[in-house]
Amino acid sequence: MNTVEQHIQNLRDELRTHNYNYYVLDNATISDFDFDIKLKELQALEAKHPEFFDANSPTQRVGGAVTKNFETTVHEHRMYSLDNSYSKEDLQDWETRIKKLIDGDIQYTCELKYDGASISLTYEDGKLIKAVTRGDGFQGDNVTANIKTIKSVPLQLKGDFPPKFDIRGEIVLPFEGFIKMNEERIEIGEEPYRNPRNTASGSLKLQDSAEVAKRPLECLLYNLTGTNLGVNTQFEGLEKARQWGFKVPDAAKLVDSIDGVLEFVEYWDVHRHDLPYETDGVVIKVNNLQQQDELGYTAKAPRWAMAYKFKAERVSTRLNSITYQVGRTGAITPVANLEPVELAGTTVKRASLHNADQIAKLDIRVNDEVYVEKGGEIIPKILGVDLTKRPENSEPTIYISTCPECNTQLVRQEGEAQHYCPNYNGCNPQIIGRIQHFISRKAMDIDGLGGETVALLVNEGLINNYADLYKLTKEQVLPLERMAEKSADNLINGIAESVKVPFERVLFALGIRYVGETVAKKLAKHYKNIDAVINATQEELVNVDEIGIKIAESVVAFFAAEENIEIINNLRAFGLKFELTEEQLSGQTELLKGNIVVVTGVFETISRNELKKAIEDNGGKVSSSISSKTSYIVAGSNMGPSKKEKAEKLNVLIINEVEFLRMLN
Repeated sequence: MNTVEQHIQNLRDELRTHNYNYYVLDNATISDFDFDIKLKELQALEAKHPEFFDANSPTQRVGGAVTKNFETTVHEHRMYSLDNSYSKEDLQDWETRIKKLIDGDIQYTCELKYDGASISLTYEDGKLIKAVTRGDGFQGDNVTANIKTIKSVPLQLKGDFPPKFDIRGEIVLPFEGFIKMNEERIEIGEEPYRNPRNTASGSLKLQDSAEVAKRPLECLLYNLTGTNLGVNTQFEGLEKARQWGFKVPDAAKLVDSIDGVLEFVEYWDVHRHDLPYETDGVVIKVNNLQQQDELGYTAKAPRWAMAYKFKAERVSTRLNSITYQVGRTGAITPVANLEPVELAGTTVKRASLHNADQIAKLDIRVNDEVYVEKGGEIIPKILGVDLTKRPENSEPTIYISTCPECNTQLVRQEGEAQHYCPNYNGCNPQIIGRIQHFISRKAMDIDGLGGETVALLVNEGLINNYADLYKLTKEQVLPLERMAEKSADNLINGIAESVKVPFERVLFALGIRYVGETVAKKLAKHYKNIDAVINATQEELVNVDEIGIKIAESVVAFFAAEENIEIINNLRAFGLKFELTEEQLSGQTELLKGNIVVVTGVFETISRNELKKAIEDNGGKVSSSISSKTSYIVAGSNMGPSKKEKAEKLNVLIINEVEFLRMLN
């Protein structure tokens, strides 16, 4: 390394250390003036010697890169949502559930839940290579250029970090910075920002990273993700992340019981108001990573973590009117239109009234003064009525009997909470809703086509079902409002590309009631093609893993309708995939058909996920708990004593991973 290159490297290392001390440790060891002098010296040297360019140099934090379109990037490790709890009883129920699945003592890591924008950072060899927003959990937007401008995000790590890993966190805007930004906006006559959370989230999608650099954003990290990370617990992971250079909040606490969790919750429910950031609750995680692995995930959330939400803010306002929305399944949702009111940092104008029973139970009437709360701090809901302010001429609410869109008589099935419009093929919101579901990201994910365009296409009479999308021509869509040459090309090309989407997503896209993403995967894997699903009886469907009577009835009813079969045949003709590919079928057998297998312990030659996949690929079902129906247990080291005792009591065979793999071969 020559003298100039060495000097550049020394400056970079020195500036990184000063940056870490100031933005992470909050302990400046150099004046701002001296820091700026050194930074300018480095900028001049790098400009003079471009051969020594480093994408993670401290000089890159000033921004300048402009991103017109943020690239959609698939998360290597899915970003799950968390289940929410609101009471001591909720937390105790959660503990009861997890104690049924794992042996031994359980410790919990308690962390504050910061209210910002979720981010996943990827590091290789200690360098930041990628920053991706949560998106839908499976894929998000690549915002690396913007994230690099945030001073508390290390561009180069220090210490004994793994060769590759992801770390998840929250991009937040401290109150002090938020207030200062709003003061500047008011001074120049601009509207102030509504709240720190939305401002932080919006900052990540600014096209000019130099503008992001001007905003006092911070990144608080809370979870390491990957393999062979060299840590055994969540709490140890937080400590390691701090050593590597990340800003990890020090409020985290390790406790031995739910009582300890509740003490943490009670303390921070009061003291959160002293924090420099917005918080809306506490996240509780099973501390031991092996126990986390054993607990696994549901379709939407980890079983080993729970969010406890602080009591929501409540306000009262006037209910001006009640209107009714029709969903894609025909379900009617009554909506309360409110006198606008500030609630948890946003202006609330509407709230869901759920169904006729809820309206009757609370005796909600137009012109009532109602109490409104953000359920889980997200969806506003009405909790009750201030009867002292009810007008004398008040009339009870009479729920509608006909569809507000097509005037069809509504129906309400026995045991159902909601009313439905049965006009499946003639009610516009249902048609539009089904097509919007069909094109959505987790379904067909059609580039260039959004919900508003779908509504426009239906209202203009160009399409009447999702199969009609594949008949569209550029000439038909060009005259539409706000449709330019390029956007018309993108729409038609996006539709053409969607024929490559795999069978399980096509099945989900059909919009069969109760057939969500996970159920669609189960059905696709079990039946392998659409004809087998169409011909399946209700009794056969119920025997498929995780398919209950309600889902089975819905699937049979959907395929009993001739118009649905006609649409599917049209989609087939356009080349959509209605069967698993040879690649998906390869390696799949029925060797373990009828077997229920429990996987427990720590494995050496194969990961737990690979074991579960092998069981399912060979027709078996993975269960998390031992019962008389369990066929056998694949056990690694550290199998819990109570599980072993239960297996012996029920006379369930225990085999190791080597015996299991030998059995498959």
